[in-house]
Amino acid sequence: MIERPDRTPLPRAFFNRPVLEVAPDLLGRTLLRRTAEGTIELRLTEVEAYAGDIDPGSHAYRGRTARNDVMFGPPGHAYVYFTYGMWHCLNLVCGPVGRASGVLLRAGEVLEGKDQVRERRVSARHDRELAKGPARLATGLDVDRGLNGTDVCAGDDSPLSVHTGTPPPGDQVRSGPRTGVGGEGAPHPWRFWIEGDPTVSPYRAHTPRRRAT
Repeated sequence: MIERPDRTPLPRAFFNRPVLEVAPDLLGRTLLRRTAEGTIELRLTEVEAYAGDIDPGSHAYRGRTARNDVMFGPPGHAYVYFTYGMWHCLNLVCGPVGRASGVLLRAGEVLEGKDQVRERRVSARHDRELAKGPARLATGLDVDRGLNGTDVCAGDDSPLSVHTGTPPPGDQVRSGPRTGVGGEGAPHPWRFWIEGDPTVSPYRAHTPRRRAT
């Protein structure tokens, strides 16, 4: 019998650290999404770090805007953005107020609430594909911009919260370049995942977009 992960809410101090410390430490933690239909529990298996004004891959690289305002803190809140005109992605804000660091949640294993997730992820052929990739994760958990700014340290009082879970042994944590990031930020090994976990998404290098002629 699989032991239930520890559901102790992570304190704000967990997120109030440098992004490259927080990101790998999120692996094995659990994300709870509370909806009208019930609770979904997700074990995080893949994440990416984005380091604000020192990171060309970050939404906050060029400064504060209405879109990225939540990234500037306080830590322990959700930053949700809409991309390609179709998909939402879920990030967790970390680091000191004003530094705009965040961790993109790329993939996870659904532990509870699979029926809910399957209704939103009808194209998934296997359970391991339910939250395999950031857009799939957000879709399966019914995450959209309405959850932008949500306090993930508020426990049962929040529609989204992050819990202690069961972190993997250190020798199972791997790192490498972030998926789809180009330019100066391409070589940063700021993607972290649990080695051998079937829910981890495949790596894809950045492909420059061609302008129409």
